[in-house]
Amino acid sequence: MEEQAPTVSLISCMHFVRRGVAKAVPEKIELTEKELEKIIKQTADELRLTEAGDDESDEEGEASAAPRDPPADPNDEFNFEKYDEEDNVGNPVGIGTVATLPNLGDLSENVQIRTEGPDSDEEDDIIKPSDNLLLVGHVESDASVLEVYIYNKEEDSFYVHHDLILPWFPLCIEWLSHDPTDPNPGNLCALGGMDPVIQVWDLDIENCLEPAFKLGKKPNKKKKTKRVGHKEAVLDLSWNRNFTHVLASGSADNTVLLWDLDQGTPHTKLDYFEDKVQSLVFHPLEAQTLLSGSCDGRARVTDCRTPTACRAWTLAPEIERVVWDRQNPFCFAMANNTGQVAYVDCRQDEPLWTIKAHDKEVTGLILSDQVPGLMVTVSMDEKLKTWDITSNPPAQVSERVCRVGQALCCAACPDAPLSVAVGGDNKQNCIEVLDLTINEQVASRFGSRPLVPLATPSNEDAMET
Repeated sequence: MEEQAPTVSLISCMHFVRRGVAKAVPEKIELTEKELEKIIKQTADELRLTEAGDDESDEEGEASAAPRDPPADPNDEFNFEKYDEEDNVGNPVGIGTVATLPNLGDLSENVQIRTEGPDSDEEDDIIKPSDNLLLVGHVESDASVLEVYIYNKEEDSFYVHHDLILPWFPLCIEWLSHDPTDPNPGNLCALGGMDPVIQVWDLDIENCLEPAFKLGKKPNKKKKTKRVGHKEAVLDLSWNRNFTHVLASGSADNTVLLWDLDQGTPHTKLDYFEDKVQSLVFHPLEAQTLLSGSCDGRARVTDCRTPTACRAWTLAPEIERVVWDRQNPFCFAMANNTGQVAYVDCRQDEPLWTIKAHDKEVTGLILSDQVPGLMVTVSMDEKLKTWDITSNPPAQVSERVCRVGQALCCAACPDAPLSVAVGGDNKQNCIEVLDLTINEQVASRFGSRPLVPLATPSNEDAMET
């Protein structure tokens, strides 16, 4: 009997991870069929109880945890002013890791974690120092999966290393190294989706059945628990690489939450948006500065030390993507659902330029961290374009029809700046990694430009909003 082709196969989100952060040989959890059957039954029972007792009221459990050290500024709830003086905090109470399998009850003693090296025929399981991870949210028919790809530019290799089954449609992925249960840096992945609860998975453990921890909680009348976190789908996530216990989430409930990962609770809510928050990103160099884009047609820059302090720029009708320009720290780009891209200097009231980049919504927007002037855009019009933004207006350098169909997302490789991954809705080929320099115009325009070294994050000379 012939295997039927999937009715749907698309890549909804993706994120590249730099080299050297993953374990060479990830640990593996191995369960017997009997144990797996019990866990599936237990999970199904819990889901039924949750659905039966779900309270759709607007009550929220507000976070009561205080910052670990009182900030000098009472409005600076996360103490952004002194983020680089803080020490790592020990394990918080109530946050379990996958390795402990906290939801398995008396089954946990039967679980084995395999940590020995691979057999000789398992060389593909070894993650080399020259490998990048590409995290991919893949939806195929009724199944949603987090796929962990290996990409090695030098060896021209690209394959799925392992995957994790997800309970809902994934919409956004963010990598982070801050593990609340371990003072050492980890290799974790935060996922947002159609469910309002954020899941954080340990990428160094294969065959996980549960995330390392979750952020948020649904209300439940029977258990008399109030809501914690978002009310609707989580559309984007951004980890603060300078102030590492902070994660921002944007939602269809028109809010942004700043989560304290050590406490496992939201600490600050930004609720001045008039529509869904589709895109957000912390400033790469400044701990306190957050950029967000909303379906209300405005991009906002917020000083998180004083959450009500923000400035806004308009690109109607709906903003799809926002991204900082690391090479010009006062500047960012924003793209909307009609194919326009605008470039903003935060010290000015109007964008420096606005272009019609595509015929449909811009679903992927990259400003290269290292290649001077390189901007990449992808769109639902099935095209990938490169631009040189050193001129005003920017010059289009190349255009390519995507083999992935309607492009839904893209990501630049941090260790191969001219390599870009694109995901789309082509059932036969929904993902590809491109070397942009195969295009003669791109190679001629950008190939000889010296790469810009990445600056060290600092909170000095903070931008005023």
